[in-house]
Amino acid sequence: MRKFLLLFSLVISFQHIYAKHITGGEMIYDFLSSTTTTKTYRITLILFRDENCAGNCSQMPASVRIGIYNNDDNSTYNIIDKTLDSIRGPLSIINAPTCITSAPNLVYNAGFYSIVVTLSNNSNGYAAAYQTCCRITNISNITVTNTNGEGATYTTNIPGNNQLGNISTVGDNSPRFSRNISVVCYNNAFSLDFSATDPNGDSLSYIMCSGFNGGSAQDASPIDPTPYGDLVYQSGFSGSTPLGINAFINPRTGIISGIAPAPGKYVVSVCVSSYRNGQYISTHRKDFIITVASCNFANATLNPNYVTCDGFSYSFTNLSSSPLNQTYYWNFGDPNSLSNNTSTLLSPTHVFSDTGVYRIKLVVNKNDPSCADSSEAIIRVFPGFVANFRYPTIMCKDVPVNFSDNTSASYGFPNKWFWNFGVNGTNADTSVIGAPTYTYRDTGTYNINMIVESNKGCKDTISKTIVIVDRPKLSLTRDTIICNVDSLHLNVSSSIPGGSFSWQPNYAINNTSIASPTVKPLVDTTYYVSFVVDPSYPACATFDSLKVRVVDTASLQVSHDTSICLTDSVQIFASGNGLQFLWSPAATLSNPNISNPFAKPTAALTIYKVTVSIGSCISSKTVTISTAPYPNAFAGTDTTICKGSSAFLSASGGVNFVWYPSRFLNNAEIANPVVINPVGNYVDYIVFVKDTLGCSKSTKDSVRVYIQNLSVDAGPSDTSMVNGQQLQLHATVFGTNDNIDYQWSPDNWGLSSLDIFNPVATPDDDIMYYVNVTSSIGCKSSDSIFVHYYEVLPDIYMPNAFTPNGDGLNDIAKPIPLGLISIEDFKIFNRWGKLVFAASKIGEGWDGKLNGSPQETGTFVWIASGTDYKNNKIQRKGSIILIR
Repeated sequence: MRKFLLLFSLVISFQHIYAKHITGGEMIYDFLSSTTTTKTYRITLILFRDENCAGNCSQMPASVRIGIYNNDDNSTYNIIDKTLDSIRGPLSIINAPTCITSAPNLVYNAGFYSIVVTLSNNSNGYAAAYQTCCRITNISNITVTNTNGEGATYTTNIPGNNQLGNISTVGDNSPRFSRNISVVCYNNAFSLDFSATDPNGDSLSYIMCSGFNGGSAQDASPIDPTPYGDLVYQSGFSGSTPLGINAFINPRTGIISGIAPAPGKYVVSVCVSSYRNGQYISTHRKDFIITVASCNFANATLNPNYVTCDGFSYSFTNLSSSPLNQTYYWNFGDPNSLSNNTSTLLSPTHVFSDTGVYRIKLVVNKNDPSCADSSEAIIRVFPGFVANFRYPTIMCKDVPVNFSDNTSASYGFPNKWFWNFGVNGTNADTSVIGAPTYTYRDTGTYNINMIVESNKGCKDTISKTIVIVDRPKLSLTRDTIICNVDSLHLNVSSSIPGGSFSWQPNYAINNTSIASPTVKPLVDTTYYVSFVVDPSYPACATFDSLKVRVVDTASLQVSHDTSICLTDSVQIFASGNGLQFLWSPAATLSNPNISNPFAKPTAALTIYKVTVSIGSCISSKTVTISTAPYPNAFAGTDTTICKGSSAFLSASGGVNFVWYPSRFLNNAEIANPVVINPVGNYVDYIVFVKDTLGCSKSTKDSVRVYIQNLSVDAGPSDTSMVNGQQLQLHATVFGTNDNIDYQWSPDNWGLSSLDIFNPVATPDDDIMYYVNVTSSIGCKSSDSIFVHYYEVLPDIYMPNAFTPNGDGLNDIAKPIPLGLISIEDFKIFNRWGKLVFAASKIGEGWDGKLNGSPQETGTFVWIASGTDYKNNKIQRKGSIILIR
């Protein structure tokens, strides 16, 4: 459960103080009183200070900030600042050895901060927490992630109605840990007292757990709430093994013992869970930094219990390797042994005389009372203990798997078990009974571990790998039908090899325990088959069934006789209870062996026969299909008409006609409609034709009507020439590529020819010439050209002013080329000599703008050059006024 905490602050003259003297802490609560809606608790934070702290150390915090959080929704319930109540200490050092070298100086005090809070009753209770930035430096078993050193969080959980049984008057008092200190020497046996007492008499269970870091705190000053997380442990250490793999906690007593790691400081966090009448109440924790010193002491250390379950001999050794251990004296508690009952070796081996329980004793430095030590232990000698367990041959997911202990014991019997079923990500895959059942939710490979112990103390661990699979999948003959005089071979197979099949009912079947039995029922029967890989594990069986219908005839219905158009196909149908179908003739069928093939007959009349069978039950029927050819649609040939005239269409090949599109047609549903005054360059028409010869479908054909839009251009409408100049006329025809007849007039005004497109004109006065043209299909058009005749010499003429105001009069400044065949150069300059316009073609002129901007009123200079009809070059210049 994630909680959000406020950091404790200690501020002196606005400087950051790093609390590197704190070596641990815990938080406890005491139930004080209750109402029907609230409970009042005293919450006490206990911080431990190392009085031998060296370097940047501060005193016990003068005040702390404790956050209270609602476990129902993780919201902040209250934030309370509290000053230091008292300092108690130094803490007691227990079991300190008298014979020791380089003894550490351990001096710790405890600071107490108590607050009283009234909490509203809720479902999941409350969390109280205090957070600080900095533990002591140079801690050996964790990785520092904060630049100021790793922080710490001390917290406790107050239970709610869900844990206390919804009784408003019932409260709880948390367990509280012993505050005793022990001397721990490197590579020596040790014992740490993390036991706790519970004021309510609740049952307690202990584990070593991950310590909490300081969140985002950078010093001991207050910051915004931040989530807390686990410490990051160095390789070889973890929350459950903070002192390495050779240190263990007794889950019933809270005593940590084992062989100490290398000298240094080690964070050890212990979680104790309380239970009341089997109901979980809460988990409480203590965090303390243990000092492992480079000391040694004379020490006789034995395991509390030894057991030999595979023979009568056992090799012993002192678990302490202290150099102060000078002599050894062993007593094996076996006076009937054929070998010596005592030994002075460091690591003796003793052969016990019989099965049983023996008390052994080791004394080191026996003759030196000031440095002597002793230890006793029990050894159980009961050989013939072989651990084993059983499980089914095949195991399926989502089906309970039955495990059972199969351990053999020559003496006594197995009476304790611990199973781990190998499922990652859960702690609910364990059991403590001899024949547990576990259901796997996913397929895969799992490693199973069983620890088994006998009433004689023999203990062993065995591991096996199992495979969990899906239920076997069956492939079975589908539901079917048989003739009542026939038999049927059933067939089933499994996705998992081996196993056994079983068929039900035992009716008209030759064998109920094989994969492929033969059945011959006389009535409709459903057969059921089951498959079991391991008969001792029927829960993983797979079932399936099929139905066998029994008939005495093959029923048959077919589609009606029909007519189609030749070259078309049609689907014909046969239905009934048949299993096999056979059509003939097969040559014009898509598939003669299905119930509904497509037929494409080529003859005028074809009779198709279908035979349907169910084994020995057979029936036949026929379907007749007649054919008729498609109509031979013809829309006529393409035609061309003059614009404004009509075209006459004519279709054939049937009796019913429909034209598309219907535009410009006088009637779209006759064979020979009239196209009246169509527009555009051409119109395409499609005619759909039907006949009455048996083919109900239509065919189509198309025709195009071209529209000749004939026009002629006699040339520029206003043309000038001078005396002695010959004018080349040129008529241009549009709308056709046909041969054209030309006719010019008047015929007595100097035309070189009247029936060509480009006669030469030599008039002696102003005149209007006309040209008439006729196409090959009789379309006509005409145009005219007016010629101005001047009794002057060829020259370039220019007006002296122009008014580009858009009125259509004198808007463009351009030269008038009389008697000229070309203008090669025409330019206009402003008063500063800048070119404002240039052209090289007759008819081009200036609109009074420069780069799109209208020029102001003013005088501009022009120059022009050209070639006259006699091929003489003419150059002229002058000025022109732009008037706005």
